[in-house]
Amino acid sequence: MKKLSARRRHPLAALVVLLLALAATGGLYAAFAPAGQAQADETAQSLAIEEGKKLYTVGCATCHGTNGQGTSDGPSLIGVGSAAVDFQVGTGRMPAMQPGAQIPRKPKVYTQAQIDQLAAYIASLGPGPVTPTEEQYSPEGADIAKGGELFRNNCAQCHNFTGEGGALTKGKYAPSLEGVSEKHIYEAMQTGPQNMPSFPDTIMPEQEKKDIIAYIKAVNGDETPSPGGFALGGLGPVAEGLFGWIFGLGSLIAVAVWVAAHTAKAKKS
Repeated sequence: MKKLSARRRHPLAALVVLLLALAATGGLYAAFAPAGQAQADETAQSLAIEEGKKLYTVGCATCHGTNGQGTSDGPSLIGVGSAAVDFQVGTGRMPAMQPGAQIPRKPKVYTQAQIDQLAAYIASLGPGPVTPTEEQYSPEGADIAKGGELFRNNCAQCHNFTGEGGALTKGKYAPSLEGVSEKHIYEAMQTGPQNMPSFPDTIMPEQEKKDIIAYIKAVNGDETPSPGGFALGGLGPVAEGLFGWIFGLGSLIAVAVWVAAHTAKAKKS
C-alpha cells in the first residue's frame, strides 16, 4: 500500500493517467467509429458507378460518346451532374426516340435504381448539380404568394403564368408543368434543360425554388378547379364568354346584315 501511495504521489503520475485515458479513448473510437459504414458506402458508390457505366454504354454512348464527351448527335455530359440525368431520364426524355426541335416527355425506360446508377456514373465524369433531397424540393411550409411572384417574373414568359406551357420559336415549346413532380421541377431549375435557362442557388436560392414549386402545385392542383369550365390558359373562366362574344355576337351581326340586305331588295322589287 505504501508503494502504491508513493507512485500516486509521483510527479509523472498525472501524465501517465492522462496518456492511459487518451489511449483508451482512441481504442474505443477506433472500435465503434462508423468507419465500416463509410467504407460500405464507398463500395456501394463504386458499384453504382460501375453498373451505371454498363447502362450508359448500352443506351447512351451512341449519341453522347463512349466517355460522355459528346458527338455530333448528342452534347457532352461531362459536368452536367446527377441532377440532369435524374431529370432527363426520369421524365422519359432520354433516351430520345428521334432527333427534333425538342425532346418531349414520355414514359421512362429505366427503373429509379437504374437511373440512380446512370446518375452516379455521369457525376463521376465531372462535378455538376447534385440530385436534390426531399427536404430541398418539398413545398411544405413554402410561401405560395412569393412563389407566384417569382414564377411570374422568371417563368411565365414561356410557361404561361399558371404553368400550362406555350409555344416558342422554330418548333420549340415550353412544356406544361401540370403533373410534373416536385423533384423534377427543382432539377429543371437547377440544370436548365433544353431551351430553359438554369437557376443555380447563386441566382435563385433553395427557398425561392421551393416557393415556386408550391405555387405551381397550388395553381395546377385539384383543389383549384376552374368554375367556369375551360380556363383559357389560366386567364380565368372566360373561355365560354369569349366564345359567346366572338361567335354568338358575330352570328347575330351576320344575321342582321342578311335581313337588312334582303329587306332592301324586297322594297325595291
